[in-house]
Amino acid sequence: MKRTIYICLSLALLLLSCQQTPEVEKADDSFARGGDISWLPQMEESGYTFYNDAGEAEDCFKILRDHGINAIRLRAWVNPDNNPHSGHCSTAETVVMARRAKEWGMRVMINLHYSDSWADPGKQHKPKDWEGLTFEQLKEALYDYTRGVMTALKEAGVTPEWVQVGNEIPSGMIHPEGHTDNWPQLAALINRGYDAIKEVSPTSKVILHVDQGNNNERFRWWFDNAEKHGAKYDIIGMSFYPYWLEDQPDYSEIIDDLGFNLKDMASRYNKEVMVVEAGGEDNKPQNTYDMLRAVIRKVKEVPDEKGLGLFYWEPQGARSWSRYALSAWGNDGRPTKAMDAFIK
Repeated sequence: MKRTIYICLSLALLLLSCQQTPEVEKADDSFARGGDISWLPQMEESGYTFYNDAGEAEDCFKILRDHGINAIRLRAWVNPDNNPHSGHCSTAETVVMARRAKEWGMRVMINLHYSDSWADPGKQHKPKDWEGLTFEQLKEALYDYTRGVMTALKEAGVTPEWVQVGNEIPSGMIHPEGHTDNWPQLAALINRGYDAIKEVSPTSKVILHVDQGNNNERFRWWFDNAEKHGAKYDIIGMSFYPYWLEDQPDYSEIIDDLGFNLKDMASRYNKEVMVVEAGGEDNKPQNTYDMLRAVIRKVKEVPDEKGLGLFYWEPQGARSWSRYALSAWGNDGRPTKAMDAFIK
C-alpha cells in the first residue's frame, strides 16, 4: 500500500512539475523583444525582398518572429503628405501595420511624433496644419489627433500595449510651445496626449522617451522636471546608441552606466523602464549581438520586474536600401548574427 501511495505521489509531483514549465516560459514571454519596423511598408512598396537564414524569400514579420521578436513599434506622423520626402507613417498606414503585427501574434507600441516627419533630439517641428494656433487650440489639436489615432486602432481591433507621447524629447516637443524652456506648457501638452490615450484605451501604458540612456544626469534633470510640473506617464523610455555619442564608445564602456540609469529611474520615480530604441553597426554583427544581449541583461536586472524590454530601431532596414548603418540586416537581404540576440 505504501509503495502504491509513493508511486502515485511521485507521479503527481512529476505531473505538477510538467504543468509548471509553461508558466516559466510565459513569464519570460512578458519581456518585450521588439523592433521598430516603420520603414517596412516603404521597403515593400519599393520591391525589396526579405530572405530568411536559409536564403528563402519570406514575409519580414515571419523572419522577425523566428528570431524572437514578439513586439512591434510603429511611428506615426500627423500628416506626412505635407512633407514630400515622407508620405508614409500616416494614421491609416500605422493601423494597417498594427493589424499585421497583431495577426502575427505580436504586441504593439505606437510612437506619436507629433510632427509631419522625423522628430528627434535635433528637431521637433510642429505639424504644418497646427501652425498659427493659440496654445489652447494647440492642446486641443494634439488631443484630437491622439484620440483619432487611438480610435482608428480600436476600430481595427488593435489595443496598443504602449503608446509614446513624443519621440526622443530631451528638449521637449512641438516647438516652440512645447520646448523645455517652458516646462508648464510642455507638461500640459504631454497631459493632453496622455488623457486622449487613456480615454480610448485605459490599459495602454504611456511612455515618455529621452535619448542617451547611459546619461543619468540627463534623465534626472528631465524627469525631475516632469514630476515637478505634473506630467503624466507610466513608463520611462530610453534610447541606447553608442554609435551616436560624441566619442563613439564601445558599448562595453558604458553598459554599466545604462544599467545604473535603468535602476535609478525605476526606484527614483517608481516607474517601469524600457529601452525603446537601440542599434549597433551592421558591419559589426557580433559586437551588436553582444551589445543587445548585454542590454537585455541590464533591463532584466531592474528590481521588481520593472524592466520591460528592448526594441531595436529598424532592424530590417538594410543599408543597401536605407543607407542606414545601424540595421541588423545584410546586403544579401538576410538578418545578420545580431538578430540572434533576441532568440531566447
